[in-house]
Amino acid sequence: VQLVESGGGLVQPGGSLRLSCAASGFTFSRYHMSWYRQAPGAVRELVATVASTGGTTNYADFVKGRFTISRDNAKNTVYLQMNSLKAEDTAVYLCNAFRATPRSGYWGQGTQVTVSS
Repeated sequence: VQLVESGGGLVQPGGSLRLSCAASGFTFSRYHMSWYRQAPGAVRELVATVASTGGTTNYADFVKGRFTISRDNAKNTVYLQMNSLKAEDTAVYLCNAFRATPRSGYWGQGTQVTVSS
């Protein structure tokens, strides 16, 4: 099983980035997919979730209206489009796959996003 994130980097405040998470080794279309983030010294927090079919999405209040999560089940990939980035968005962004029945889940290694002028 692998979840490989990409697309992170350094961006100026107000800029945009698109993160990708490529999945392999499990039936991607049966898993809900989420992006989490963790800043240094902070707890890991949920950013956004997309249901297995892609029909339902949920966002943390601090990214609503700025970030968009999407998935392509044909490519086994989930995306996070991040616009209007702020310094406080700086963190390692991690991809997560979750299935309730039977219960299982996987994590990626993360990709660093740094928002700074």
